[in-house]
Amino acid sequence: MISAPDRQQALALIREGCASGARLSRACDCLGLSERTVQRWSQEPEGGQDRRPLAERPTPANALSPEEEQAILEVCHRPAFASLPPEQIVARLFDEEQRYIASVSSFYRVLRRHGELAHRGRAKAPVTHRRPSTHQATAPNQLWSWDCTWLPGPVKGLFFYLVMILDLYSRKIVGWEVFEAESAHNAATVIRRAVLAEHLVDQPLVLHADNGSPFKGATLLETLHALHIIPSYSRPRVSNDNPYSEALFRTCKYVPDYPAEGFEGLQTAQRWVLAFVRWYNTIHRHSAIRFVTPDERHRGLDRDILVQRHAINQAARNQHPERWSDKTRNWEPVEVVTLNPVREEDMTTEKITD
Repeated sequence: MISAPDRQQALALIREGCASGARLSRACDCLGLSERTVQRWSQEPEGGQDRRPLAERPTPANALSPEEEQAILEVCHRPAFASLPPEQIVARLFDEEQRYIASVSSFYRVLRRHGELAHRGRAKAPVTHRRPSTHQATAPNQLWSWDCTWLPGPVKGLFFYLVMILDLYSRKIVGWEVFEAESAHNAATVIRRAVLAEHLVDQPLVLHADNGSPFKGATLLETLHALHIIPSYSRPRVSNDNPYSEALFRTCKYVPDYPAEGFEGLQTAQRWVLAFVRWYNTIHRHSAIRFVTPDERHRGLDRDILVQRHAINQAARNQHPERWSDKTRNWEPVEVVTLNPVREEDMTTEKITD
């Protein structure tokens, strides 16, 4: 229940917004209120209390009787039904007893009201994961993502260990190396080289990784601390919290010349990855950044390129307007890149409820 001072404060904010030219509906939306609530509050005397909680509410005509609620509980307490969800119980009552007590949703409501809505059976209860770490980048070298993958070796069962670091804003591969073994020491070597190559010593940087042991070892954490890098991690046992690096490895392993049968040796793998990185950074037009190369975006050259493309599109449209049913292609640069953005349906904002 909202106190009288809070209601008066909300009304003052809404009046101020309307006086500045805002519509009542939009002002109410900003505070999470309905227009009807604001109208009711405006009609109440100053400092008046909300009288709705004190109002007498008649029992709905379709409400379950106490006897019916007790019958639901007794059925759910049967040993044969103790491990079954309400859907199964209702169906069995139909088939075995030709009996209908209440709907499945009513079963759930009664069990919840009596504190008996718990996970049934031996299977693990559903796990609710916390929200993933969300970060944004508006320029290069603000937010990096890295991961590791295995490259096939010359014989079955032998693999090489590839680490790649990706700048999320520009999609440029800023660091990489192929090793014979997986370790936190090797990962620390890659990050040190990348920081030196990008001249980021003592510069703030967020580095996102999954929960693999190479990215959480004590040696690596000490290196990140010394380099003033803020570590960020995916949620445990959630595979899609590091999507940019996963997409990079997919591109790497699906290029036409990828040796799926295996690399002859460590040096062969290193030479191939070097060629891939050069192609990816300087030749490959990335679809997520308006089809410019990661190196062009990393160096800030993408804006002039996109302006030129827009001018060419506009000239072509002016020459043959009958061939265009809508606007030309969007060549505006991508200003913000977000890692694990919060979906609209998952957003929870503090609202004043009536």
